[in-house]
Amino acid sequence: MARPIWTGTLSFGLVAVPVGLYSATEDHAVHFRQLQRGTSDRVRNQRVNERTGEEVEFRDIVKGYELAEGEYVVVEPDELEQISPGRSKSIDISGFVDLGQIDPIYFDKTYYLGPRGAEYAKVYALLHRALAETNRAGLADFVMRGKQYLAAVRVEGDVLVLQTMHYADEVRDPHREIDNLPDQPVKPSQKELAVACQLIEALSTDWEPAAYHDNYTAQVRELVEAKLEGKEVVVAEPAPESTNVVDLMAVLERSLKQAGQGGGKAEELTEEPKGAKKKASGRKAAERKPAEQRGEEQPPAEAQGDLAQLSKTELYQLATERGVQGRSGMTRDQLLAALQGAPPKKRRLRAAS
Repeated sequence: MARPIWTGTLSFGLVAVPVGLYSATEDHAVHFRQLQRGTSDRVRNQRVNERTGEEVEFRDIVKGYELAEGEYVVVEPDELEQISPGRSKSIDISGFVDLGQIDPIYFDKTYYLGPRGAEYAKVYALLHRALAETNRAGLADFVMRGKQYLAAVRVEGDVLVLQTMHYADEVRDPHREIDNLPDQPVKPSQKELAVACQLIEALSTDWEPAAYHDNYTAQVRELVEAKLEGKEVVVAEPAPESTNVVDLMAVLERSLKQAGQGGGKAEELTEEPKGAKKKASGRKAAERKPAEQRGEEQPPAEAQGDLAQLSKTELYQLATERGVQGRSGMTRDQLLAALQGAPPKKRRLRAAS
């Protein structure tokens, strides 16, 4: 079992429960060492005085707040420690807010909250049930590792989670950051809107987190594997070109036709707005899931019949089983072509810690 990264008390009103905070996510990115080209010698970063070029010991480094070029207010590390809030021992919920009122842009990192002992399970379960019944999140300020956080405590499945949040002055105004936002709302034609809505409905599916993969990390691993085995390095597929606004309607119609070929017959184009469209049936959404996610037994690759009938997700899973190189950057047609004669991979790269 993992060790908590923070321990303290979660309280609301006069009710308090000792809790531990656990990381809810982990990093699977591929990490590299810096080496000098042509050698296996490590290259390390050093703290160097830019005027003298000499290395500076960590104990001799202080903080400097720049007023003007070359002019600083110098602050000693112990001066910062004296004004820091210290290590908070409690998460005090100051109020509860409807989850629907929180814009997701304010959420930052997610942690699991767990009771610190079986004797606190009842109080923990009480807060969990109350938050679930009211669909609310508790807002609190707390301190961890010398930094103060705004946090939301909410329900996720059968556990409580704490999500650190950005303060309002940390969220940038998009109208100040983006140069090309239109001054006035741009209205598409009714037919463009109708076809776009039909395309969205045709591509609609259920949220299945396991169906999505970090393709870039997979490609990095395949690059390392290919170089390790002396194989050809697979080049990623180029990004799609921007849609010419003049051809927007034609592109929408082709997209809708393509979506219809992948998941059933395309719907007839109409000029009805989205409100007049009926939501895609659960049966159609289920048909788009891989067989194993629908609870069906999936036959071996040799007995699956015509591979052209499989979805891209099913083809990708089959390509993973057969060890197809470069699969994470392939289109559906490329996956289909590669699977017709892909040999099994002999060697796999060890997962990064």
